[in-house]
Amino acid sequence: MPEFLQNTSVTTLAAPFFVLLILAEIVLIRVRGKGGQYESKDAATSVFMGLGSTVADAAIGFISVGALVFAYGFAPIKLPTNWLTGITCFVLVDLAYYFAHRYYHRSRWAWAAHVIHHSSQHYNLTTALRQTWTGLLTGAFILYVPLVLMGFHPGLIAVCYGFNLIYQFWFHTEFIDKCPKWFEAVMNTPSHHRVHHANNPRYLDANYAGVFIVWDKMLGTFVPERKDDKPRYGLVSDLGTFNPLRVATHEYAGIIKDAAQKGLSPKQRLFYIFAEPGWCHDESRKSSRQIKDEFVARHPEHKSEPGL
Repeated sequence: MPEFLQNTSVTTLAAPFFVLLILAEIVLIRVRGKGGQYESKDAATSVFMGLGSTVADAAIGFISVGALVFAYGFAPIKLPTNWLTGITCFVLVDLAYYFAHRYYHRSRWAWAAHVIHHSSQHYNLTTALRQTWTGLLTGAFILYVPLVLMGFHPGLIAVCYGFNLIYQFWFHTEFIDKCPKWFEAVMNTPSHHRVHHANNPRYLDANYAGVFIVWDKMLGTFVPERKDDKPRYGLVSDLGTFNPLRVATHEYAGIIKDAAQKGLSPKQRLFYIFAEPGWCHDESRKSSRQIKDEFVARHPEHKSEPGL
């Protein structure tokens, strides 16, 4: 691997291009008169969350990197770093990302970190910057350990992961409607990812892909965007605040409050921490599956449609 890439974060190199694309999107939306919305406080919160995530990664990212380096020592073979292993690693990193992303949505503990990314009620390029400060706590980096045990160098995995994140930046937009059909069939696109960020019942817990949407199609989590069900962005219960500290910690506070309730069994307390988001011992809140079921009960004509 080139020493330049070993010692440089590819996402850091891409930062100036992110800024230029955001400015371009703002201008194009104003010129076109459609294609998304910017709200100053919301955009500022997204940018601040992104900066905080960068600081957190710089401060404690060595822990996950160290774990991968440690695991690499147990790899029975060490693969060379070249174009072939690089492309293979990139594909496998994206598959690992799919499972990590799915975990973020199916366990409340992981959701507490990832919910930040879904907390905006707008969908534009600044939304891509709205990232967690506590990703390390999810333990999701463990899902990349099999790659180092296969012999891929941790540095190569880090570079591939960086390019994976760079690819994901551009499709956080409403300005682009649809890409060519062949591209939509294989790659993640704005249309596919709008579904992922929507809180409409049919769109909940869908389209986890990072780069290749084929993972969702293969594993049964793909839901296409529909013209008759325009995505609504934000959480099922929105925060109603732009305070970055609350955005970053509100779900952890909710976990503590719920798990500390009087009269709960040990199992119920654990479920409040690790079960799917929305799980509740008295059903005062709803999980995504329950929200979908209630929607189908009200609209039986939509039963068995993708996402329902």
